[in-house]
Amino acid sequence: MKDGKQPVRFQRKRENTLSVEELYEGILKGERTILARAITLIESNAEHHFQKAQELLTKLLPHAGKALRIGITGVPGAGKSTFIEAFGTYLCGLGLKVAVLAVDPSSSVTGGSILGDKTRMEELARNPKAFIRPSPSSGKLGGVHRKTRETMLVCEAAGFDVILVETVGVGQSEVLVREMVDFFMLLVLTGAGDELQGMKKGIMELADGIFVNKADGDNKPFAEKTKREYNQVLHFLQPATKGWETKAYTCSALFHEGIDRVWETVKAFDENTKRTGIFEERRRKQTKEWMRSMILDQLQFSFFNHPAVKELLPKFENEVMAGNRTVSSAIDSLFQHYFQEQNE
Repeated sequence: MKDGKQPVRFQRKRENTLSVEELYEGILKGERTILARAITLIESNAEHHFQKAQELLTKLLPHAGKALRIGITGVPGAGKSTFIEAFGTYLCGLGLKVAVLAVDPSSSVTGGSILGDKTRMEELARNPKAFIRPSPSSGKLGGVHRKTRETMLVCEAAGFDVILVETVGVGQSEVLVREMVDFFMLLVLTGAGDELQGMKKGIMELADGIFVNKADGDNKPFAEKTKREYNQVLHFLQPATKGWETKAYTCSALFHEGIDRVWETVKAFDENTKRTGIFEERRRKQTKEWMRSMILDQLQFSFFNHPAVKELLPKFENEVMAGNRTVSSAIDSLFQHYFQEQNE
């Protein structure tokens, strides 16, 4: 080109060029655009972005940790999105700033957040006191776990009072969310008799509160019956939090009934656990578990991206599948190559 400039279509996509200091100051001021860009930086899998993100998080750490972290899971059809929108809107109405984050392990299959959280919570998304962030794409569940934790810290530094962490997937995601929140709630439907047969006892044992949703109209008496059935079962289970009795309650997210009771339960839990020291003990334990999970993530990343491992792994996999090599010998050989080059 005569002027030395490239046509727009050939220009490289502009990267997040804000400095760590600019991101830091913008987050502390609560600027939404800066917050979104910081989270995008954290979610990036690029090595140079990782280092910049960790530098930012180190600066933000003294300003984080003050929000109340609430995990929300539920059986299919329990109305999680409607509940989160109603609950989040209620909290915003009290003057609180609310951030909604999602943990969606199934998104790793397609590489993105499959449900489009903002389209599911239109009213809450428009609320100036709310911030909704879909689940980050990641090749593995552990990666989503790390990014959600770090996003939570950034939101806390930005001044959010309540962080709602929604489990979109099933199975392991419940345990991971339990490990990063203070209060963990389970949303269920009526008909507990049948439902309890299919529900894993382990998920119930994670919950600090069980809420029977859709307790409205003709369904209300059935919801009350379901609540009693859950309370009978909970009586025999180990409590999820020491010194706190998990109970079942009813609510209707659609008609905004019982939402105030949900918040009263969470506040009572917060006061109880802080008074007894359980709250701080849980936070410390969660930080330790977070560190260990990141070590495992880093080891896994380092191993599978090692040049020798990347070259030999397909060959060894074929040999193992053909029955020409044992799994143990293949692993032993891969690690020998990994450690050999690590020590050189």
